[in-house]
Amino acid sequence: MDAAVAEALTAADRADLGAGIITREAAEHEIAAVLDRFESTWGAGRGPDHSMIRALVHAGGTVLVAVADDEGGVDASSTPPFARPGELLGSTLGFLGWNEGIHLHSHMNAVAPAARGHGIGLALKLRQRAICLEHRVDEIRWTFDPLIRRNAHMNLVRLGAEVAAYLPEFYGVLGDDISGADRSDRFEVRWRLDSPRVRRALAGGVPARWSGSNGFALVPDFEALRRDDAAGAARMREASVRAFTEMARQGLRPELDADGNYVFTADAPDRAPEAEEAR
Repeated sequence: MDAAVAEALTAADRADLGAGIITREAAEHEIAAVLDRFESTWGAGRGPDHSMIRALVHAGGTVLVAVADDEGGVDASSTPPFARPGELLGSTLGFLGWNEGIHLHSHMNAVAPAARGHGIGLALKLRQRAICLEHRVDEIRWTFDPLIRRNAHMNLVRLGAEVAAYLPEFYGVLGDDISGADRSDRFEVRWRLDSPRVRRALAGGVPARWSGSNGFALVPDFEALRRDDAAGAARMREASVRAFTEMARQGLRPELDADGNYVFTADAPDRAPEAEEAR
């Protein structure tokens, strides 16, 4: 086992321990529970059907689950208080792609509402990373709504992924329980699994200070704004389309500044924090 794989497995196991769960590949008897987890997040009929998940599980398509420990994998005292032993609290699925190089496209990641904010989404991502590196796949990509600040922070800061593309209206009108009739604008992120940027982020290092004079201010909770002030959310979305379109036209990339807002930069993605650059 090489050093990168060993480090990734250790990081994934540590995240499991911190969340009081076990992350692993889904078993066939868990397919219905995986489907329920996706449908309870996006709505009935808004995810893959049972046969598709079964095919992915059979093929090794990186269908992962996070379960409250009942297997002796973590100290029972750390099992989440909101969970029953063995309860499926989260799931994620991905599939291989080869556009611009072999990578795993991580398509769906869902955590039970009561379990959010407890590190389960992070644990699932780190298990994906470890499995990919074990199979000599060194990049994972996925998309996210650029206006949801907590996802931007998780992806760009906590995990160390970087934005590779702006994809306006990527899915069309989704009409699901999360997005409703809102535009499906997305950032595609690239997670280079053993890069200096990712290693630094996963170690909790200080983020780089990005140069750039333009950017876009985020609100703390865009989903709440969309629910409580549809007109205000629509204005913010339209403003973001103009800003991100111009950003892409100029060949810039969004990063988060210390206040949690976007700065549009041409800095190298692996740029080190100033303290390291000064050494």
